Amino acid sequence: MTGKGPISHFIAKHFLHFNSAALADAAKAYEALMNSGGKMMVAMAGAMSTAELGISLAEMIRNNKVHIISCTGANLEEDIMNLVAHSRYKRVPHYQDLSPQDEHELLRQQYNRVTDTCIPEQEAFRRIEKHIIARWKEAEAQGERFFPHEYMYQMLLSGELKQYYDIDPANSWMLAAAEKNIPIVVPGWEDSTLGNVFAAYCIKGELKPGTVRAGVEYMIELTDWYKKNSAGAGVGFFQIGGGIAGDFPICVVPMMEQDLKWKGTPLWSYFCQISDSTTSYGSYSGAVPNEKITWGKLSVDTPHFIVESDATIVAPLIFAWVLGW
Repeated sequence: MTGKGPISHFIAKHFLHFNSAALADAAKAYEALMNSGGKMMVAMAGAMSTAELGISLAEMIRNNKVHIISCTGANLEEDIMNLVAHSRYKRVPHYQDLSPQDEHELLRQQYNRVTDTCIPEQEAFRRIEKHIIARWKEAEAQGERFFPHEYMYQMLLSGELKQYYDIDPANSWMLAAAEKNIPIVVPGWEDSTLGNVFAAYCIKGELKPGTVRAGVEYMIELTDWYKKNSAGAGVGFFQIGGGIAGDFPICVVPMMEQDLKWKGTPLWSYFCQISDSTTSYGSYSGAVPNEKITWGKLSVDTPHFIVESDATIVAPLIFAWVLGW
């Protein structure tokens, strides 16, 4: 415990059984992989950006504890929305008690609810929209094509959003990722607010679908990255939630081995999933780690962990351990 701060000491003393012990074990194995020179992918589903995971995730990125991210389109854009409109957000602590009429009133006020947090449409979505549309149109005019996260990196690094900053920019994981230029994979980006906006502009004939790279091209880029980074201690897989953010990137390994016939492809060298729903056999998004062995994703010896709890509690604690807090 030398060099560890009070949060880590608390975990070491109190997190000894059940889900708390799984959390501690996963944190220690994450740290061990980093100490051995390994790399880590964080796969992020849910609404973690709106839950302000950026406060700890940005620090993980800056300290080279996260090397690649897979996330939903919502997480990609909502971190930037939080960056530029945080004070305009509306928290609803007793969201479970809302009636359909209450929900309709929030819509009338142009609030979009994410559990206990309402995102202001005008200050968040529309504020970013005009800047990103300009990026899309500029690229198309010049015959260029970029991934969704690359357009956002360009927008962040240009400084054009600084006029709107509404939180300490150190707490934006997207800004930290842009400054480090770490790769991001965004499977199913079309299933996001800005993805819908882009589709609308394509339908109107103002943009072409090919201006934004996605899907298969993301898998090609991920394959190249994994091939270059999986030697030695290998690459770990830290999964928050289920769904496409986790399912898409973890498949790169069996695809390389089975479909490309690249024999000897290293399997993922660590696996942890945080989920607040019980995983079960036959459930693809929520498959337990052992099931992933049959798909050629994990080996018999891969350190693997499931923490069945709220990721907004678990992920920051694991990150705190890895950071020595």
